[in-house]
Amino acid sequence: MYTIKEVANKMDVSEHTLRFWAKSGFFPFVTRDKNNIRQFSDNDLEWVKIVKCLRSAGTENKAIKKYIELCIAGDSTVKERYEIIKTTKQRVLSQMEDLKKQLDTLEYKENFYQSIIKNHLEDSWNPMNKTQKK
Repeated sequence: MYTIKEVANKMDVSEHTLRFWAKSGFFPFVTRDKNNIRQFSDNDLEWVKIVKCLRSAGTENKAIKKYIELCIAGDSTVKERYEIIKTTKQRVLSQMEDLKKQLDTLEYKENFYQSIIKNHLEDSWNPMNKTQKK
């Protein structure tokens, strides 16, 4: 069994976030010890893992709660859960495409600045340089 602090360290999630998720009902089987401290099992860590994944992908808390309720309902909800995962995957792929475009722009600008520094040139793209030459 793990304390919330141990889970936070192990899963790279803040204790505050874990408490919020627990209060939101994302960890339906987490127990408490005699001092009312949450105790996470290895199985609970799997819940933390999927919740973290869904949240990182931008899934709203309401949709995560629905996913968890479907899991609890059992195998009759596999198709619904599949659709949630498939939709989330598509959103992540789209985010990755956007990030790739951002990375390409940043790499271009990085190379541009390296050239300016290396060749002691003026930054021709900086609007301030254009304004100051009037």
